[in-house]
Amino acid sequence: MAHSTRDRAPSLPAGAGLLAAVVALEGVLVVGYFLATPGTVTVPRYVLYPFVWIDAVLVAAYRTPMPSAPPRRHLFAGALAVGYFLLLANWAALIGLTVGGHHPIPDGVLGLSVGAGSPGWGRVRLITETFYVSFVPYRVIGYLGLTYLVYAALVDATGVVASGTLGFVSCLSCSAPIFASAVTGVLGGWVTLMSTAIAYSVDISTVAFLASVALLYWRPGAPSLPGGRDEADG
Repeated sequence: MAHSTRDRAPSLPAGAGLLAAVVALEGVLVVGYFLATPGTVTVPRYVLYPFVWIDAVLVAAYRTPMPSAPPRRHLFAGALAVGYFLLLANWAALIGLTVGGHHPIPDGVLGLSVGAGSPGWGRVRLITETFYVSFVPYRVIGYLGLTYLVYAALVDATGVVASGTLGFVSCLSCSAPIFASAVTGVLGGWVTLMSTAIAYSVDISTVAFLASVALLYWRPGAPSLPGGRDEADG
Protein backbone atom coordinates (compact mmCIF):
# COMPACT_ATOMS: atom_id res chain seq x y z
CA MET A 1 0.00 0.00 0.00
CA ALA A 2 1.39 3.37 -0.95
CA HIS A 3 1.83 5.98 1.75
CA SER A 4 2.08 9.70 1.31
CA THR A 5 5.53 11.02 2.16
CA ARG A 6 4.18 14.42 3.14
CA ASP A 7 3.87 15.09 6.83
CA ARG A 8 0.43 15.96 8.04
CA ALA A 9 0.25 19.57 9.19
CA PRO A 10 -0.42 19.84 12.93
CA SER A 11 -4.00 20.80 13.70
CA LEU A 12 -4.64 24.11 15.42
CA PRO A 13 -6.28 24.17 18.85
CA ALA A 14 -10.06 24.49 18.87
CA GLY A 15 -11.12 28.10 18.47
CA ALA A 16 -7.67 29.33 17.35
CA GLY A 17 -9.10 31.02 14.27
CA LEU A 18 -11.80 32.77 16.30
CA LEU A 19 -9.24 33.91 18.85
CA ALA A 20 -7.00 35.28 16.09
CA ALA A 21 -9.95 37.25 14.71
CA VAL A 22 -10.76 38.63 18.18
CA VAL A 23 -7.15 39.67 18.76
CA ALA A 24 -7.04 41.36 15.35
CA LEU A 25 -10.24 43.26 16.15
CA GLU A 26 -8.81 44.33 19.51
CA GLY A 27 -5.69 45.61 17.77
CA VAL A 28 -7.79 47.64 15.35
CA LEU A 29 -9.80 49.12 18.24
CA VAL A 30 -6.68 50.14 20.16
CA VAL A 31 -4.93 51.67 17.16
CA GLY A 32 -8.11 53.42 16.06
CA TYR A 33 -8.70 54.84 19.54
CA PHE A 34 -5.25 56.37 19.87
CA LEU A 35 -5.35 57.71 16.32
CA ALA A 36 -8.77 59.30 16.83
CA THR A 37 -8.18 60.77 20.30
CA PRO A 38 -5.45 62.86 21.91
CA GLY A 39 -4.75 60.02 24.36
CA THR A 40 -1.25 58.59 24.64
CA VAL A 41 0.06 55.28 25.97
CA THR A 42 1.80 55.92 29.27
CA VAL A 43 1.75 52.39 30.74
CA PRO A 44 1.46 49.83 27.89
CA ARG A 45 0.43 46.93 30.10
CA TYR A 46 -2.66 48.80 31.26
CA VAL A 47 -3.76 49.10 27.63
CA LEU A 48 -3.33 45.34 27.19
CA TYR A 49 -4.81 44.09 30.48
CA PRO A 50 -8.47 44.36 29.40
CA PHE A 51 -7.77 42.08 26.44
CA VAL A 52 -5.83 39.65 28.63
CA TRP A 53 -8.96 39.32 30.78
CA ILE A 54 -11.34 39.03 27.84
CA ASP A 55 -9.25 36.63 25.73
CA ALA A 56 -8.34 34.33 28.64
CA VAL A 57 -11.90 33.88 29.82
CA LEU A 58 -13.32 33.55 26.29
CA VAL A 59 -10.85 30.78 25.46
CA ALA A 60 -11.59 28.96 28.72
CA ALA A 61 -15.37 29.30 28.28
CA TYR A 62 -15.21 28.23 24.63
CA ARG A 63 -13.30 25.09 25.57
CA THR A 64 -15.54 24.24 28.53
CA PRO A 65 -18.69 22.42 27.36
CA MET A 66 -21.74 22.40 29.59
CA PRO A 67 -22.27 18.89 31.01
CA SER A 68 -25.69 17.37 30.49
CA ALA A 69 -27.66 17.21 33.73
CA PRO A 70 -31.23 17.19 35.04
CA PRO A 71 -32.95 20.61 35.24
CA ARG A 72 -32.85 20.52 39.04
CA ARG A 73 -29.06 20.33 39.04
CA HIS A 74 -28.82 23.18 36.53
CA LEU A 75 -31.12 25.29 38.71
CA PHE A 76 -28.99 24.66 41.80
CA ALA A 77 -25.76 25.42 39.96
CA GLY A 78 -27.27 28.51 38.33
CA ALA A 79 -28.38 29.96 41.67
CA LEU A 80 -24.90 29.54 43.15
CA ALA A 81 -23.27 30.96 40.01
CA VAL A 82 -25.48 34.07 40.14
CA GLY A 83 -24.49 34.58 43.77
CA TYR A 84 -20.84 34.22 42.75
CA PHE A 85 -21.24 36.90 40.06
CA LEU A 86 -23.00 39.31 42.41
CA LEU A 87 -20.28 38.82 45.02
CA LEU A 88 -17.50 39.59 42.52
CA ALA A 89 -19.40 42.54 41.03
CA ASN A 90 -20.03 44.04 44.46
CA TRP A 91 -16.44 43.70 45.63
CA ALA A 92 -15.22 45.19 42.35
CA ALA A 93 -17.57 48.17 42.89
CA LEU A 94 -19.61 47.35 39.79
CA ILE A 95 -22.88 47.18 41.70
CA GLY A 96 -23.93 48.29 45.15
CA LEU A 97 -26.30 50.26 47.30
CA THR A 98 -26.09 54.00 47.83
CA VAL A 99 -28.46 54.06 50.82
CA GLY A 100 -27.42 53.67 54.42
CA GLY A 101 -24.53 56.13 54.46
CA HIS A 102 -24.08 59.01 56.88
CA HIS A 103 -24.49 61.59 54.15
CA PRO A 104 -27.05 61.75 51.32
CA ILE A 105 -25.89 61.33 47.74
CA PRO A 106 -25.34 64.76 46.14
CA ASP A 107 -27.79 65.49 43.36
CA GLY A 108 -24.91 66.38 41.05
CA VAL A 109 -23.65 62.79 40.88
CA LEU A 110 -27.02 61.14 40.31
CA GLY A 111 -27.88 59.87 36.86
CA LEU A 112 -25.99 58.34 33.96
CA SER A 113 -22.38 59.23 33.20
CA VAL A 114 -19.95 57.97 30.56
CA GLY A 115 -16.22 58.03 31.21
CA ALA A 116 -13.47 58.13 28.62
CA GLY A 117 -10.83 55.45 28.33
CA SER A 118 -9.02 53.17 25.94
CA PRO A 119 -10.94 50.10 24.68
CA GLY A 120 -12.03 47.97 27.59
CA TRP A 121 -11.65 50.74 30.17
CA GLY A 122 -14.47 53.16 29.29
CA ARG A 123 -16.85 53.22 32.24
CA VAL A 124 -20.61 53.75 32.06
CA ARG A 125 -22.11 54.46 35.48
CA LEU A 126 -25.66 54.86 36.71
CA ILE A 127 -26.14 56.24 40.22
CA THR A 128 -29.53 56.52 41.89
CA GLU A 129 -30.60 57.34 45.43
CA THR A 130 -30.88 53.59 46.10
CA PHE A 131 -28.22 51.79 44.08
CA TYR A 132 -25.43 52.22 41.55
CA VAL A 133 -24.35 50.17 38.53
CA SER A 134 -20.95 50.64 36.94
CA PHE A 135 -20.18 49.01 33.58
CA VAL A 136 -16.47 48.50 32.86
CA PRO A 137 -16.38 46.31 29.72
CA TYR A 138 -13.45 44.04 30.47
CA ARG A 139 -14.49 43.43 34.07
CA VAL A 140 -18.10 42.70 33.20
CA ILE A 141 -17.08 40.31 30.41
CA GLY A 142 -14.46 38.74 32.65
CA TYR A 143 -16.82 38.15 35.55
CA LEU A 144 -19.58 36.84 33.29
CA GLY A 145 -17.06 34.39 31.84
CA LEU A 146 -16.03 33.29 35.33
CA THR A 147 -19.70 32.83 36.19
CA TYR A 148 -20.15 30.49 33.25
CA LEU A 149 -17.09 28.49 34.31
CA VAL A 150 -18.41 28.27 37.87
CA TYR A 151 -21.79 27.17 36.53
CA ALA A 152 -20.23 24.42 34.42
CA ALA A 153 -17.99 23.30 37.28
CA LEU A 154 -20.93 23.12 39.69
CA VAL A 155 -23.07 21.13 37.27
CA ASP A 156 -20.14 18.77 36.69
CA ALA A 157 -19.15 18.38 40.34
CA THR A 158 -22.66 17.99 41.76
CA GLY A 159 -23.23 15.20 39.27
CA VAL A 160 -20.18 13.33 40.59
CA VAL A 161 -20.92 13.68 44.28
CA ALA A 162 -23.67 11.43 45.61
CA SER A 163 -26.46 13.24 47.38
CA GLY A 164 -26.65 12.77 51.14
CA THR A 165 -25.59 14.33 54.41
CA LEU A 166 -22.07 15.20 53.28
CA GLY A 167 -23.06 16.55 49.87
CA PHE A 168 -21.10 18.66 47.47
CA VAL A 169 -19.08 20.74 49.95
CA SER A 170 -17.55 17.62 51.51
CA CYS A 171 -15.91 16.68 48.20
CA LEU A 172 -12.72 18.71 48.49
CA SER A 173 -11.48 17.84 45.01
CA CYS A 174 -14.83 18.92 43.52
CA SER A 175 -15.37 22.11 45.48
CA ALA A 176 -11.81 23.37 46.07
CA PRO A 177 -11.29 24.84 42.57
CA ILE A 178 -14.62 26.67 42.77
CA PHE A 179 -14.09 28.05 46.27
CA ALA A 180 -10.47 28.93 45.52
CA SER A 181 -11.56 30.80 42.41
CA ALA A 182 -14.10 32.70 44.51
CA VAL A 183 -11.36 33.70 46.96
CA THR A 184 -8.98 34.83 44.22
CA GLY A 185 -11.79 36.60 42.39
CA VAL A 186 -12.87 38.45 45.52
CA LEU A 187 -9.22 39.28 46.22
CA GLY A 188 -8.99 40.84 42.77
CA GLY A 189 -12.20 42.79 43.35
CA TRP A 190 -11.04 43.97 46.78
CA VAL A 191 -7.73 45.13 45.36
CA THR A 192 -9.63 47.05 42.69
CA LEU A 193 -11.74 48.67 45.39
CA MET A 194 -8.56 49.74 47.21
CA SER A 195 -6.89 50.99 44.02
CA THR A 196 -6.10 54.40 45.49
CA ALA A 197 -4.03 52.78 48.22
CA ILE A 198 -2.27 50.03 46.26
CA ALA A 199 0.06 51.04 43.47
CA TYR A 200 -0.16 47.76 41.58
CA SER A 201 -3.84 47.02 42.11
CA VAL A 202 -4.57 46.32 38.43
CA ASP A 203 -1.61 43.96 38.18
CA ILE A 204 -2.64 42.05 41.30
CA SER A 205 -6.28 41.80 40.30
CA THR A 206 -5.25 40.54 36.85
CA VAL A 207 -3.12 37.80 38.40
CA ALA A 208 -6.03 36.88 40.68
CA PHE A 209 -8.41 36.79 37.72
CA LEU A 210 -6.12 34.57 35.63
CA ALA A 211 -5.67 32.25 38.61
CA SER A 212 -9.47 31.98 38.87
CA VAL A 213 -9.80 31.16 35.17
CA ALA A 214 -7.06 28.52 35.41
CA LEU A 215 -8.56 26.87 38.50
CA LEU A 216 -12.02 26.73 36.99
CA TYR A 217 -10.83 25.48 33.61
CA TRP A 218 -8.44 22.75 34.74
CA ARG A 219 -10.13 21.99 38.09
CA PRO A 220 -7.09 20.18 39.53
CA GLY A 221 -8.05 16.93 41.22
CA ALA A 222 -11.73 17.16 40.34
CA PRO A 223 -13.39 14.21 38.55
CA SER A 224 -15.37 14.87 35.40
CA LEU A 225 -18.67 13.56 34.18
CA PRO A 226 -18.90 11.63 30.90
CA GLY A 227 -19.16 14.12 28.08
CA GLY A 228 -17.37 16.81 30.09
CA ARG A 229 -14.25 18.81 29.29
CA ASP A 230 -11.85 15.86 29.47
CA GLU A 231 -13.68 13.94 26.75
CA ALA A 232 -14.21 17.07 24.69
CA ASP A 233 -10.48 17.76 24.65
CA GLY A 234 -9.57 14.18 23.85
